[in-house]
Amino acid sequence: MQLHRFILAAFLAAATPAAANPPLEVAIGIAPVVPDASTFLAQDEGYLRAAGITLKIETSNSAATLIPFLASNRVQVVQGGISLGYFNAVAQGLPIILALDSGSTPINNNLMVRPDLAASIKSVRDLKGKRVAIVAPGSIPVYEVGKVLEKDGLTLKDIDIKYMPFQSMGAAFANKAIDAALEVAPYVDQLVQQGLAKRFLDPDTVIEPRPTSVVVYIVNTDWAAQNKEAAHRLFVAFARAGREYCDAYHHGPNRAAVVDELVRHGIMADRALLDGMAWQARDPDGRFDAASLQDIQEFFHREGLLAKMAPMDRVVDKSYAEAAAAALGPYKPANRDSKLAGCR
Repeated sequence: MQLHRFILAAFLAAATPAAANPPLEVAIGIAPVVPDASTFLAQDEGYLRAAGITLKIETSNSAATLIPFLASNRVQVVQGGISLGYFNAVAQGLPIILALDSGSTPINNNLMVRPDLAASIKSVRDLKGKRVAIVAPGSIPVYEVGKVLEKDGLTLKDIDIKYMPFQSMGAAFANKAIDAALEVAPYVDQLVQQGLAKRFLDPDTVIEPRPTSVVVYIVNTDWAAQNKEAAHRLFVAFARAGREYCDAYHHGPNRAAVVDELVRHGIMADRALLDGMAWQARDPDGRFDAASLQDIQEFFHREGLLAKMAPMDRVVDKSYAEAAAAALGPYKPANRDSKLAGCR
């Protein structure tokens, strides 16, 4: 472990600007979710400061709305959900690319059904003709639902999709406006506790190939080309903080501190609920599964939503995860007794 710390220190020392130079300011746009902990930790624990970088954080309800700001270099990095919008932007030649995974399988979403329909919806084929809530067009939940349906010979055209925010799905269940929904934590547990819905199927158990990345770091390639060393220092710092997230994911000794960090930054006000819910996993080095990314592209293309697919070297830049792995060394959870999958 000391050797890996030495490598990390040497990497940062070799790349950090001289003390006389002012730190490089980087603007990041985030769509507030639990995996954002890595950004907050990188800032608050001083990892970015040690890398000669100061961070300006901008927030938005959706990462999709941040893509134009990223492409125009008004922000240099975005952390948020991957979506059809990303693949469309890359196919159009906009200067953006995936840098690090920050939220992937197990995702801990759930396809839920109304309690009064639970007896009649016993298989995926029973969803045919049903009203199914999905958060937004072109979102990864569209891919998840579509892949689940494909396993039983159905397509998205076989269901009646109702687009609505995750937080509105409970009311829609209560009013019998929907029959099923693809929900995320913490709403899954809340709907079960309130008797508004029942768990039906975890898409993680069905979708292949996996792991599926849902939350990502995206970088402006023009900025990265002009600031190559700083860009790699930036993402090593994010990956280092991502490993702290992984330790908390595995209920390691820092879990309470990371929960406090998320509450302090307004990700969720209910500390007990945040601590008790299932978090999304991630790759400790920020690596992506290329086969999964290609499958997502092919799905949207097959559905007629993506006119043109991009080659994989335009979809993801592997060098950032490779630099993180070299600087940080192998990862093992602080809680060696954890049986949780992911974050390994």
